Amino acid sequence: MTAPLGLFAYGSLVDPESAAHTLGRDVPAPVPARLDGWRRRWSQFRDNLAVEKTFARRDGGRTPRHLLGLNLERSDSDELAPNGALIEVSEEELLRLDVRELRYDRIEVPAVSGFERVFTYTAKRANFAPQPPPGAAIVRAYAESVEAAFATLGDGELRVFRETTGPPPVELVDAVLVRDRIPPGNPREW
Repeated sequence: MTAPLGLFAYGSLVDPESAAHTLGRDVPAPVPARLDGWRRRWSQFRDNLAVEKTFARRDGGRTPRHLLGLNLERSDSDELAPNGALIEVSEEELLRLDVRELRYDRIEVPAVSGFERVFTYTAKRANFAPQPPPGAAIVRAYAESVEAAFATLGDGELRVFRETTGPPPVELVDAVLVRDRIPPGNPREW
């Protein structure tokens, strides 16, 4: 029998409900994990005015030009490895995740005991921002859902998430969806 495939989730997919929405099935409680040789930052961006979903600020309707999301980057330093969760997935489910993570490339990372192969997502070159673009924001619902997922992941996991991510580098905004061409299985809250 072949070992299953795994996903290293490090943001919103740590939440079993969020992962289930994309995978189309219940997701068991995720298994906490670390990914050595990587770091997590708010370095993925999207052009909020040109993509499949556009958000406006709830307080006045102004539309931020860019929105930031979490990203994994390779790291040569002795930084504390980012925490996350391992989720068992199938080849078909990886294709669903590819649709959800359309601004990211799926890459293979070192396998973990019990998994034949493990994958994660990193920002595509066109969506990588070493520094936040001027006027960028983070949708508060996204940041809060990620923190809530880590809080339920296990003892101290939220603290480790904060230590290995740092504070958001731009303003968190309460946002409302104003344009929706979102593929099925993708979140509409952020």
